[in-house]
Amino acid sequence: MRTPALLLLLCALRLIGVAGKPRPCTEEDYYYEYTECDSSGSRWRAAIPHNPGTCVGLPEPVRGAKCTFSCKAGEFLEMSAQECTRCAAGSYSLGSGIRFDQWDSMPAGFSSLATALENSPHRDGSGTCNSSSWVPQGSYLESNRDECTVSLIYAVRLKKTGSVSFEYQYPDNNLLFEFFIQNDQCQEMDQAVDTKWLKLSNPGEWATHTVNLKSGANIMYWRTSAVVMGAKAVKPALLKNILIEGVAYTSECFPCKPGTFSRVPGSASCEPCPRDTYSAHGASSCTSCNTSSQYADEGSAVCQNRPPCSKKDYFSIHTACDNQGKTQIIYKWIEPKVCLENVTGAITLPPGGQRKPCPPCNPGFYNNETAICSPCPPGTFSDGMKACQRCPAGTEPTLGYEYKWWNVLPANMKTSCFNVGNAKCDNMNGWEVARDHIQSGAGSSDNDYLILSIHVPGFKLPTSMSSHSTTEFGRITFEFETSCSTDCEFYFMMDVNRRSTTVVESWERSKTRQTYTHVMTKNASVSYTWAFQRTNQPSDGRRYVNDVARIYSITVSNAVDGVSSECRACAVSTQPSGSACVPCPAGHYIDPRSSQCTECPPNTYLVSQAKPGPQACRPCGPSSQSSKDHRLCYSDCHFTHTDGNLTLTFDFSSLGSVGTLMNGPSFTSKGTKYFHQFNISLCGGQDQLALCKDNVTDLPTSDSQSEGANTVKTFICQSTVIPASGRGFNTALTSQSINLADTFLGATVENTHESIRARPELYPRISKNVPDVNFFFRSLEPTSSCESGRSTVVTVRCSPDRSTKGELSVPSICPAGTCDGCTFHFLWESSGACPTCTERDYHRIEGACKGGHQDLLYVWTEPKVCMAGASLPGKKTVPCEGMEFWVRLGSGLGAFTAVLLVTLTCYFWKKNKRLEYKYSRLMSANKECEMPGADSCAVMEGENEGDMEDEIVYSKPSLLGKLKAIASKGNGESYENMQLNSSGSKALVWS
Repeated sequence: MRTPALLLLLCALRLIGVAGKPRPCTEEDYYYEYTECDSSGSRWRAAIPHNPGTCVGLPEPVRGAKCTFSCKAGEFLEMSAQECTRCAAGSYSLGSGIRFDQWDSMPAGFSSLATALENSPHRDGSGTCNSSSWVPQGSYLESNRDECTVSLIYAVRLKKTGSVSFEYQYPDNNLLFEFFIQNDQCQEMDQAVDTKWLKLSNPGEWATHTVNLKSGANIMYWRTSAVVMGAKAVKPALLKNILIEGVAYTSECFPCKPGTFSRVPGSASCEPCPRDTYSAHGASSCTSCNTSSQYADEGSAVCQNRPPCSKKDYFSIHTACDNQGKTQIIYKWIEPKVCLENVTGAITLPPGGQRKPCPPCNPGFYNNETAICSPCPPGTFSDGMKACQRCPAGTEPTLGYEYKWWNVLPANMKTSCFNVGNAKCDNMNGWEVARDHIQSGAGSSDNDYLILSIHVPGFKLPTSMSSHSTTEFGRITFEFETSCSTDCEFYFMMDVNRRSTTVVESWERSKTRQTYTHVMTKNASVSYTWAFQRTNQPSDGRRYVNDVARIYSITVSNAVDGVSSECRACAVSTQPSGSACVPCPAGHYIDPRSSQCTECPPNTYLVSQAKPGPQACRPCGPSSQSSKDHRLCYSDCHFTHTDGNLTLTFDFSSLGSVGTLMNGPSFTSKGTKYFHQFNISLCGGQDQLALCKDNVTDLPTSDSQSEGANTVKTFICQSTVIPASGRGFNTALTSQSINLADTFLGATVENTHESIRARPELYPRISKNVPDVNFFFRSLEPTSSCESGRSTVVTVRCSPDRSTKGELSVPSICPAGTCDGCTFHFLWESSGACPTCTERDYHRIEGACKGGHQDLLYVWTEPKVCMAGASLPGKKTVPCEGMEFWVRLGSGLGAFTAVLLVTLTCYFWKKNKRLEYKYSRLMSANKECEMPGADSCAVMEGENEGDMEDEIVYSKPSLLGKLKAIASKGNGESYENMQLNSSGSKALVWS
């Protein structure tokens, strides 16, 4: 008998058996996929369950359509029947392509990856780049603004060769933007440089980039990385409308995004809803707004309430001159008008201003009793106040534009407005004329780009200079100011030969009224553009409508299609019948008195923009010379310095034509490593200038445009170098090439030259035997921070322990080479910077005399501070006399001299004694003759002279006696005491 428990168990097992039996599959349980194509181009269609194991009875695999099969645009492949079917209304299909044009969120399949920086203290990127990514902004994607390397990645497998195209904005070369493709082995596909590095685009304008794709796996990377080395914010790159072709088929249609619709089945795209209408997701038609209280922009997903009218909803303009020569200020609503006037708090449009006389015509134009200013005919000129006149003989009209009155926009200028997300601002003028200036307009939102441009088809030098080889073909000068309450930015850009737009200079926030000049160094077609943006943050409103940029004047010289405001002296033909202007040879100026070409004096250079006359030739600086065509001054590598009677001669040619210094590394706030590379041409002419070139933004073009806007050729230039290892690039990147010096001012040992001061305290000297030589340079092109242009001092120092090429360095307290951003200092230490050797730099050493011969050696005076020049004389051997000969000769002469002296002494002593005896006998005889009773005063006969001599007694006078004798010489009393003793009893005493 079965127990109730057993019965319950059996029932449970039956229930489990019934529940575990799979149910038959339905169409909702699976989807179809094709297998990979085989070698014959065939494939199979297989059913893939959404949740494996939940049902049974999947359809068996069947032969699929050929691999070459594809559907047309507006169709999709219905996998059950394997037939192309038209898309329903409200959806679209590209047939063999995929489009991504909706960026409210990151679409499926896309990912944003921030790469950890090599030099970051957090190698994993934590705390540094986690917040960096591509950000969806509704109708476009926005890149990061910091120095992190961020990649937008999308992978697709193509059934056949195809392509990818996308629209982008890339206005800032401080951001590196590249697009490359890898295969499924993470190997980078072969790709041309001009398809990898994206070209700069005009601010606010969308550019298109297309790259071919191979069949199979394609992993696409959009990679950005900013170079942040200052306080200036970096403009992000924007991306939209990504279209991929080559998927062979699509198994479903894409619904139209909000704000768009497709009215008929089989649509290949969706259309934006007209103004004041809206649509939801997948709409086949648009719904109208209640226009009395609502409005909608083109392509809107919702209607918005109309706000009360305020001062931000209108703008002022000056009317064109009427027939009476009057103009006035009037006010207009910003179109399309979305505000309401008849509600509480609303304002009405102000009335127009008083009618005032129109401003005069701009120079080169005239007013022929009408309200319109017309250009003067060719060959005539006008200052704008008078009628056009012909130039007198010996002169020619100058060509160019000089706009300083703004009653109407000149014919060769255009203005527009570009919204970041919607291309052009509808019915908006970017700039408005305002009598004595032109100013930025209202725009549709605060982050609009307000564009003003002028096109110059080329430049034409004056006839007298047409044959010159010059570095200046023309220049543009404008006066401006900005008034802002937020982070506005004002750009000045140029596009040479319609190649790519380059930002020449930019200014942030408010700037006082100032003048900026840019020199055109090549004769080419160029478009100059000014762009003003109130804020670079995403914005749909007009909060900062009072922030404004004003341009007061624009002057372009030598424009080929320009007008003339004055006449310029020219050279006249020497032929008797000739009166037309003729070109002068290179390096010649025009003599106004004779109207003939005169060559500039030696060591002077010709200033092309100077007035005709001798003053057009400017003298070169110290220790410099001019080129043959008097185009520039340069050093020939030789320098002479005289100090008193000492003259030092230097030859710097051994230092090389161009020196290179890469200082650093430096690091940004997030650890990005970068270097500043300086190329310096110390001496040499036009053929030996330094060259700096960007390898990112300066992409290859045709030969006629081989020298791009980002190539700098001058005496001294600087580039920013980012090593490949720091950002994951395949090669080091160079960008931001700038000109530091295009004019050589001279070389001197003085520390100041033409208001530029060398700072010797930055490079302390150990030895002062040889003075430093300072090379002074200047760049004539002003910048926003250096109104007079940049200046550079290269100090060349004699360092015998360095190599001939030497080493360049920057001050330790100014590792960027400059302490103020305008004056750069470099030290070039080299043995080749020492003066040339002369005879005073060595001395002679005499060797010992051996065997009648002596060696003479010549050695350098230490420390040696000279190079090349005079060489050391070789070793010399000269005859000489040894020391033994001179000793013997000296001894003999000494002995002979001693004997001679003794002999002479004895001789003179004996002779002196005889004289004393005779003298004493004579004096004694005289005494006896004077005495009474004496019979004779002579020597008696028979008296022996010898006996008398024996009795002579000398009494040597004392010292006191000698002094008395000397004193008495003046009185004629000169005598000595002498005692004569005889053999007799009587003694004769003479006192």
